[in-house]
Amino acid sequence: MFQFIWKYSKRDQLTLLAVTATLFPLLYLTLELPKRIINDAIGASSSIINVLGFDLPQTTFLIILCIAFLFAVLAHGLMKMRINTMKGILSERMLRRFRYQLINRALRFPQPYFERVSQGEMVSMITAESEPMGGLMGDAISQPVLQAGQMITILSFLFLQSFWFGLAAIALIPLQAWLIPKLQRQINLLNKTRIQEVRVLAAQIGENAAGAATLRANGGWRYRRSMISDQLSRLFAIRFEIYQKKFFMKFINNFISQLTPFLFYLVGGLLVLQGSVSLGALVAALAAYKDLSSPWKELLTYYNQTQDMSLRWDVVIERFAPTGMQDEALFEGEPKDRPHLNGDIVLDRVSVRDMDGNQVLDDLNLKFPAGKTIGIAAPSEEDRRAMAELLTREILPGSGHVKIGDHDLASLHQAVVAARIGYATSRPVMFQGSLGDNVMMPMRYRPVSIPEADSEFAETLRAGNSDDPFRADWLDPSLAGLKSPEELRDWWLKLIDGMGSGAALFQRGADQVFDPEEHPALARKLVELRPIVQQAVRRAELDQQALIFDRKVYNPALPVAENLLFATPRVPVTQELLAQQTVFLGQLRELGLDETLIGLTRDVIDMLRQIFGLDGTDHPLFRKLGLQAQTYEAAVELVERTRQEGASGLDDGQLANLLAVPFVISAEQIGPAFTDELKNRILELRASHSDKLMERLQDVFVPLNQAEFAPGLTVMENALFGKVSQIGGGRSDEVRKLIADVLSENGARSLVVALIYDIPVALGGQNLPAVFAEPLAFTRATIKKPDILILENALASYDMETQVAVYKNLRELLPETTVIYLNDQFQNPNVFDMYVEIRQGRVVTDEKPEDVEEDSASSADLARKLRALEQTPLFSGLDRRQLRLLAFGARWFNASAGEVIFLKDDQPTDGAYVVLEGEAGLYLPQPDGPDKLILTVGSGALVGELGLIRKEPRALSMIAETDLACLRIGEEEFLAVVENDAATAFKLMQVIAGYVSN
Repeated sequence: MFQFIWKYSKRDQLTLLAVTATLFPLLYLTLELPKRIINDAIGASSSIINVLGFDLPQTTFLIILCIAFLFAVLAHGLMKMRINTMKGILSERMLRRFRYQLINRALRFPQPYFERVSQGEMVSMITAESEPMGGLMGDAISQPVLQAGQMITILSFLFLQSFWFGLAAIALIPLQAWLIPKLQRQINLLNKTRIQEVRVLAAQIGENAAGAATLRANGGWRYRRSMISDQLSRLFAIRFEIYQKKFFMKFINNFISQLTPFLFYLVGGLLVLQGSVSLGALVAALAAYKDLSSPWKELLTYYNQTQDMSLRWDVVIERFAPTGMQDEALFEGEPKDRPHLNGDIVLDRVSVRDMDGNQVLDDLNLKFPAGKTIGIAAPSEEDRRAMAELLTREILPGSGHVKIGDHDLASLHQAVVAARIGYATSRPVMFQGSLGDNVMMPMRYRPVSIPEADSEFAETLRAGNSDDPFRADWLDPSLAGLKSPEELRDWWLKLIDGMGSGAALFQRGADQVFDPEEHPALARKLVELRPIVQQAVRRAELDQQALIFDRKVYNPALPVAENLLFATPRVPVTQELLAQQTVFLGQLRELGLDETLIGLTRDVIDMLRQIFGLDGTDHPLFRKLGLQAQTYEAAVELVERTRQEGASGLDDGQLANLLAVPFVISAEQIGPAFTDELKNRILELRASHSDKLMERLQDVFVPLNQAEFAPGLTVMENALFGKVSQIGGGRSDEVRKLIADVLSENGARSLVVALIYDIPVALGGQNLPAVFAEPLAFTRATIKKPDILILENALASYDMETQVAVYKNLRELLPETTVIYLNDQFQNPNVFDMYVEIRQGRVVTDEKPEDVEEDSASSADLARKLRALEQTPLFSGLDRRQLRLLAFGARWFNASAGEVIFLKDDQPTDGAYVVLEGEAGLYLPQPDGPDKLILTVGSGALVGELGLIRKEPRALSMIAETDLACLRIGEEEFLAVVENDAATAFKLMQVIAGYVSN
């Protein structure tokens, strides 16, 4: 740790050390001047004092010395403040550098390492655990120098007054240095024991809470209370011992600290009486000793802190230095050149092991021709992931080499790998921002502009953080061979259409609300198309579902406020927003609408309370209403109050809370509670008062106008200049399809799809529906026009016909790219230029697998079991860890022809049998006559699993028809695999379904 501190802060530490050194003369002055004031000013023998050849009155000299003392104290305090500020800045700067380096190292971790270290653990280390290290990084050199310097200054002052004073001051320091840490260690051990006992108490409390009903029903509460009391007693005993030792330590420390003043008073008093020492010197010595304890305690604290932080440093560094990290030189700076990776991909005897040292990919010898389409089928997800990570250099081979043309993949700069290799999966990682930010990530490799001088960026450079300015233009279309952001956006739209997602994204885009200033062309287009859309709706006789806005007609799809004002909100209408519109609320009271609307709110709240209760606000149907949970909960309380007092007892905030319900929910959503009488009254008020009401709401609402864009409406609603009924069922869907068709036919499709680019993405993409995942992953991998494109289950949700169409479109869009498809299986391998099948890390061939030389007989036996299990259809897709566990618990079983393996009604304690060679018959015993043959099973069959799952006796007898070789899998091992591997459980369901059909 100290090497890190000295390496990156040597200059600052030396500067801080120099400033610290200026503090000691000032400290000495604060000790010397009080003595001078007492001896030379107050205790002077005459009223005239000669100072440096000048005769000064005694009072003047006293004032000069006092003012000098004041300035010395002030200068000492200011210098100390400056030193502490410098230490704080240095601490934060070093902590910032340290955290940045940890984050930077995490970006170079091998991908499998993230499976062993949780994100929470990494976040905790970078934030909470590194926080105390920052303080030590600032104090590393200056703190011991400062405190030791203060001690030396004070001790020097004491020795100068009297040798005995200095000796008395240091006499008991060795005793404190030995005794106090020893007692503190005992207290620390007791605290560790206390924490363990608190955890036991927490577990007992949790048990009591979970089993309270059981304790009451079985009369166990008195015993449990006694158990809790016993645990509390142990905690009390530990606390009592801690208090005894803690306060004894304080007593000893205080006693030793006060023992020295006792010696000062005794010895110093005798020396003053003898005339060996002046009274001022004694007073100054006592004051100096009082200041001596503080730096001594700080030095002890610093020592303990360095020991603790050094240990913590080693733990953190160990976690952030895993084996297999990418070379830092391949990440930093710019590569000398960015060669195209358009050669053949050659895997030369490549083997890959996981973090536990187990083989994942075994001795692969493959050559993928450049510019071709390759299909790799691997039933095991572990194999697919390892293959993808190998080709993207997320993992390095344990042996062998991966070459692309003349380039060794392991030695390429990461910028080359990122620019030339694209990788997409059906479950992409999304970052907070917008969908466009995620898609254009490959286009933001480095800043393309230099911003103006920024003090924050200067500090960033000084702290050793990234030398790339964040507030710069990062989008670089040239990385894809394009000239402008517009061309890049058009290329993205082509990719969307190429993968067949354009229609789905167009539908999503039509439901978006957008800012007309950011998309003026689309806003103008929608207004232009309104007559065409409305005419198409009327022609299709969909008027009842397409609710076009009409100033003379109440629109049931609009909330009350929008109907009353005949306007649409610029921003979402909330209780807080309504509460700020005090003039508007006053106008509602004058018009008498408050009582009417509160009555409506009461009916709506009663209905919602019956449906959702008070704890159902997380339900998707409730969220669909657009009503905030806290507004609903507050309205429930206020409704009961209004039953007696009406609207007169409500202030503006409470009235706004109640009005937020009908101002957000439409008549369609409210249902019969929204009467025609109320609709007519609102229409009358719209005609007579809407203009006056709008005067105070121009910042919140925009009047609806057939010839103008409405900011608060979606694309589809703007095109219709109306709302699509939510209760129209299939007819409403017809309206949406009709509007979408009109927009597409009139050239608005690309403008609408472009809105998807601006959709906000929450942390981890939690707010994005699954329909966006594959387009995002696909276009992020292809937007840069890579030389090699790897698609791992990237089209998993598409049917085979659509997948083949996408293959062809992709080949047209990227004609020279080597495209590698990774999937568990392919229905039509003939569509690929090259097809490879990988099972359990090895390429499947017609040749018999070679025996691998093992380290021991047990390893050889385990390898034979693994090869046997991976040949069975049920376990072929099992990940390697589960397969090893299964093989470890399995036992060889051989039977001769005619031998009984188990009989009907036997308990299934012997487990399930995987038939490797030979055949066996499953028989149903008959009361009269021979057993009836139900089924004959052969190689690869699993027998007896139903008994294990149902925990019931065998339903059939199993008898060897020929010589039989099996693997017997124990009940515990088999059930553990089924419970922990969804794919195996699904295959097992298919097997059982086959039994039922038979």
